[in-house]
Amino acid sequence: MQVSVEATGTLERKMTVAVPAERVDQEVQKRLQSLSRTANLPGFRPGKVPAKVVASKYGPKVRQEVVDEVTRSSFYEALSAEKLQPAGLPIFEPAPSAESESLEYTATFEVFPEVELASFDGVTIEVPSAEITEADIDGMIEKMRRQRVEWEEVARPAEKEDQLVVDFIGTVDGEKFEGGEGRNVTLVLGSSTFIPGFEDQLIGASKGDERTVNVTFPEPYQAAELAGKEAQFTVTVQSVSEAKLPEVDEDFAKNFAIDSLDELRGELRKSMQYELDQALKGKTKQAVMDMLFEKNPLDLPKSLVDDEINALMNQMKNNLKNQGVAVEALELDGKMYEDQARRRVTLSLLISEIVKANGIKASPEKIRETVDSVASTYDTPDEVVKWYYEDRERLGQIESVVLEELVVDWVLDKIQVEKSPTTFEALMERSNKQ
Repeated sequence: MQVSVEATGTLERKMTVAVPAERVDQEVQKRLQSLSRTANLPGFRPGKVPAKVVASKYGPKVRQEVVDEVTRSSFYEALSAEKLQPAGLPIFEPAPSAESESLEYTATFEVFPEVELASFDGVTIEVPSAEITEADIDGMIEKMRRQRVEWEEVARPAEKEDQLVVDFIGTVDGEKFEGGEGRNVTLVLGSSTFIPGFEDQLIGASKGDERTVNVTFPEPYQAAELAGKEAQFTVTVQSVSEAKLPEVDEDFAKNFAIDSLDELRGELRKSMQYELDQALKGKTKQAVMDMLFEKNPLDLPKSLVDDEINALMNQMKNNLKNQGVAVEALELDGKMYEDQARRRVTLSLLISEIVKANGIKASPEKIRETVDSVASTYDTPDEVVKWYYEDRERLGQIESVVLEELVVDWVLDKIQVEKSPTTFEALMERSNKQ
């Protein structure tokens, strides 16, 4: 077998392969002989069909099957001989052969880029640091109180944090618009759930009042035709209610199947510490990955980027479908996902290189530790552990997470880390916005 390779681009290769005619012919004859022993054709007894008849009826089909199989097998033999690793599926094209009976073809494909990590000398990253304080626990209890709020109608003018029930009609340039009308709509003043400025202009309104509210739609806005436009709403207040929050006492704790306030605070501290640890770990990992991506630009195989774009688009469609959105006719623009796809492919190649070059392995113990950690957040952790271990692909996802964490630890040992103090609340708020 003769092989030649031509670089037709930074990562693109064109490989020409010539396979001796004997290899194809021998396999064709072998299969035709096997067929002659089992062929059942009209006018002949089974197993007694003449070789020429078998060749006439089945020869072209058998030869095409053999050519396809030999093309694939010889391609991978040639890759091994040339020490090439394709990054995607090849495009095969027949090539003119000097010998009419020989098999010659070209295979065009991309290869993985050579990855050489940039030096870590002098590299510093900034990561947040925080701890759980008594004030953080107080804040969490306040949120829990507000989850059990009861509303009591009052006769006074509305204040911030009051709940209003309103009717409204909105217009832009004097014309009503889709979605601009509502009846018996509930809103809490200061919750920022309506258009900026809408809630502020209802402070001081009483039951039965009609107010004109002037706002400007933000840019961007979910309804693109309204983005940046000025609107006027006629709002009628149906009721004003104030919040009645439960007292923080032993009965409050018992609502959560906990006997005392001290025990409730202890359980909250443990839960919040877990959240904090996960958030800090995530921020540190993000900072490391940002640094790796910025310092190690790579030429990327188009096929890998395209595959990642398709994966991201399918993920988006699945998310929308789970939210009840009809996605059958939805067409997404792949260019929207290109930057994200390029980042993910780059980091995947960098992580693979670090793992391979440094012999980093995810031990069974570390994998189990991570599975147990994930399972601990569920009501039935034993079932979650079983669910992961009964499917190799699921467990493989955990292994990938562990490898990424080990790579992060490996990088952190080689760079400088500066801690930036923050608070639990600020860190959680930033994490929720991402």
